[in-house]
Amino acid sequence: MSRPDARFTAIILAAQRAGQIDPLAGARALSHKCLVPIAGAPLIAHAAAALAATPGCRRIIVVIEPDMFASVRAVLRDGPPPVDFVAAADNLADSVLAATDGIDGAMIVTTADNVLLTPAAVEAMLAALAGGGDVALAMANRAAVLAAHPEGQRRFYRFRDDEYSNCNLYAFAGSAAARAAESFRSGGQFAKKPMRLIAAVGLINVALMAMGRLSLRGALERLSRRLRLRIEPVVLADGSHAIDVDNERTYRCAALLLERRAAMTAESIAA
Repeated sequence: MSRPDARFTAIILAAQRAGQIDPLAGARALSHKCLVPIAGAPLIAHAAAALAATPGCRRIIVVIEPDMFASVRAVLRDGPPPVDFVAAADNLADSVLAATDGIDGAMIVTTADNVLLTPAAVEAMLAALAGGGDVALAMANRAAVLAAHPEGQRRFYRFRDDEYSNCNLYAFAGSAAARAAESFRSGGQFAKKPMRLIAAVGLINVALMAMGRLSLRGALERLSRRLRLRIEPVVLADGSHAIDVDNERTYRCAALLLERRAAMTAESIAA
């Protein structure tokens, strides 16, 4: 049997929320959080490097305001893969749909602050698509996240089988599957703003989740029926993938974990 095409297009969401300057950026006199330095490079450079290092990455698309195209290009490595830019829309859903419009084949979508992203995580998402999924979303369970860093994440979704945190990593089998982004038209951040979750997945489903009646897979099966797409959960063993750079606390956590990774890499090379 021939191996499924593992090539993919990567999309990095890097825009600011309309009318807001992120506190991390503001504290460093920067316009955008994606340019905040950590472990020797801007946030977005870490996410882009992980995507570029994944076998099969044929293109990276950065979604951000047009006046930031040049500034972001200046901090990213020259390809391959090539880096292109798409103007951010007024909301998350339209930004994703604009970036994915007309793209054939697999797509990986993540955020610029996902500095702990690894090629292994991306490959796990692609495997979920190769297994028949239309959409895949990455999660990590509470134990794995706390093992990575006890202060790295404080928000978890409770399901019947476990508690999980979102890893800000998504995969779509094609531009048609990307219509699942409509669920995020209200802006995402479901753990912070439950009413958005109700709008996205329905009141009954949220009630069943709240009562602990649904497993993670069971909840996504219900959402799959609602969206008429097969949505696959990808539970990552490395809980650090659920730690993005959201504030000063998580910035410190991510910086420490990046430092540890660098030390482990140096030791491996020395050995």
